Amino acid sequence: MVTLKKNWILFLTIVLSLSLVLAACSSDGGPSGTSGAADTGNGESEAVEFTKGEDVAAFYEGQRLRLIVPYDPGGGYDEYARLLMPYLEKYTGARIEIANLPGAGGMRGANELWRAPNDGLTIGHINGSALVMNDLAGIEGAEYNIEEFSYLGRVVTDLRVLTMQVDGDFETADDLFTIDRTIRLGATGLGGSTYVDAVVVGEAFGFDQEVMHGFDSSGVIEQAMLRGDVDGMWGSYGSAYDRIEEGLVKVVLQSGHERSEALPDIPTIFEMVDKYETSDMGLELLNVLEELTAVGRPIVAPPGVPEERLEFLREAFEQAMNDPELIERAESATRELHYLSGQEMEDVVNSATEMSDEVRDILIAAVRGQL
Repeated sequence: MVTLKKNWILFLTIVLSLSLVLAACSSDGGPSGTSGAADTGNGESEAVEFTKGEDVAAFYEGQRLRLIVPYDPGGGYDEYARLLMPYLEKYTGARIEIANLPGAGGMRGANELWRAPNDGLTIGHINGSALVMNDLAGIEGAEYNIEEFSYLGRVVTDLRVLTMQVDGDFETADDLFTIDRTIRLGATGLGGSTYVDAVVVGEAFGFDQEVMHGFDSSGVIEQAMLRGDVDGMWGSYGSAYDRIEEGLVKVVLQSGHERSEALPDIPTIFEMVDKYETSDMGLELLNVLEELTAVGRPIVAPPGVPEERLEFLREAFEQAMNDPELIERAESATRELHYLSGQEMEDVVNSATEMSDEVRDILIAAVRGQL
């Protein structure tokens, strides 16, 4: 009986000693060189199992890497994600799992990405231009801060084009400035890119125009163009490509400071600035719109991803985007690639959020559908 009592006392002493050691380790944030808990940048802390100097390549080998696409399967963002997937797997060693999370114009997926653990195992292919505008305008439901995402790099930037009726009144971009009647443009929802492009360009040039919104899709707007209900619409060249090739619509104006190789005969909005009198405020509006367009479609991770893992992902993304096989497949699928590095994307996003108060107010009103 005495021996049993002594054994219990020894056991309790060992347990108490171990408890004190564990408490001491947890009070100073974990053993030296371990990250412990990291701030995700969204007000929450997520545990990140990361040790400085770890073999990052070994960490990713065979891991499940979640790629969030904030739109339905089959759309442009989904197609780009699936185009990239095998090459991201090739250069990370991870198994890519695509998660389509449509809703709220891409905000549902962006919010999910923002809240994800910052362990480097969740990335997303987002509509950077739209999310910058939603963030600037404080649109309800936008939980993220666009500047705080961890950027891997950009996949592509959308060439924006103004398409018009083939047999309508507006044959060229000059007609927008000279024909004495209201220009009728179609748009999807208030605050969407088709709407914002139209009202911002119209505001910059002082067009007499009416932007009719509420169409279900770009295809529905194009049907309205064919019926003569609207004259045209702003949108991405990629989305309009098939209808342009079929001769159903024509491009009269494109975004950018220089003409795209795809549209060498179509003037840019900045050529119109040089040709027709444009106010300083109008020019700044167009420059800001161009910076927003340049954000394009990046691949991002949540805030606070450990530096070594983020650098590994950035390098893997760069290798994937420059893989000759990927480039060939993109060309075959008529999918353009406009790579920018993660650091360059940070600079582009910061630049896109810098503007005068007057232009900011106009842009916010456009995003909120108040123009």
